[in-house]
Amino acid sequence: MRLCAVSVDLDEIPNYFKIHGLPAPKRPASTAVYDVALGRLGEMAADASIPLTLFAVGADLDRAVASAGLALARAKGHEIANHSLGHRYDLTRMSADAIRSEVVGGIEAIEAAVGERPVGFRAPGYTITDTVFDVLTELGVQYDSSVFPCPSYYGAKATVIGGLSVLGRPSQSIVDRPTVLLAPTEPYRVGRPYWRPGSGMLELPIQVTRGMRLPFIGTYITLAGVRGATWLARMCVGAPLINLELHGIDVLDASDGLEALRPHQQDVRVSRERKLEALHAVFQLLAREGYAFVTLREAAEQARGRVARVD
Repeated sequence: MRLCAVSVDLDEIPNYFKIHGLPAPKRPASTAVYDVALGRLGEMAADASIPLTLFAVGADLDRAVASAGLALARAKGHEIANHSLGHRYDLTRMSADAIRSEVVGGIEAIEAAVGERPVGFRAPGYTITDTVFDVLTELGVQYDSSVFPCPSYYGAKATVIGGLSVLGRPSQSIVDRPTVLLAPTEPYRVGRPYWRPGSGMLELPIQVTRGMRLPFIGTYITLAGVRGATWLARMCVGAPLINLELHGIDVLDASDGLEALRPHQQDVRVSRERKLEALHAVFQLLAREGYAFVTLREAAEQARGRVARVD
């Protein structure tokens, strides 16, 4: 059976300011993901009849509005997964004990908010290491979904970070080692190093297209418009699992209090109506191609039985 899992990283708006080396925004813009986007994501999912996997940052759940919104999403059948406690872009540069605190803190905050322990993890910035995998394995995490073996994304990210450094406005985001580009593009058990198949925990890589391995994620879909988005989707058809990753900001635009990001982030200039139109076009195409929409937890359960261990 062909499966598609649609996940959403609920990175709050200050994280985007950190990427661009900008001072943190004030409310209400700073909480637009939980205050505005989460409701729109729920409506989008209901309209398309798909479950979502929502990757939550534990520290954001200190706000009652955020924790209540996440609990409601869980009650409606969406999976809640762990995106760490503080969304530290430098997670992979921290000690094993500090990484453990970030992972455990996220788990505990999510469990307190929704009454259920998350089983999946995604590292901030798609950046992960063997040490992070060691911690996840120790804690009994069932699957990870952080590896993004996408050459064009890697190049674009490195260019932006380098350019901001030259401007004297250093980004808090970091670049992964280029060896991540050697990782499989389909579900696999991690080896050591993690970009090689082995007998470790299950990895569900972020989706890339066939051939050129172009990024099939929310930012590129919403920028591409309906025609470009459906072309990208067709380039993924045939994969046993399409792991489509979005962000909360993918259903927001400049009118949602994000004018300060407009000069720095092109996708903020695209109206939310056009973004949602492109996303729905992708969902419809994949449904016509026979893809069943599942949570990442469900995808992991099915993949676990067919992904061989490599000694």
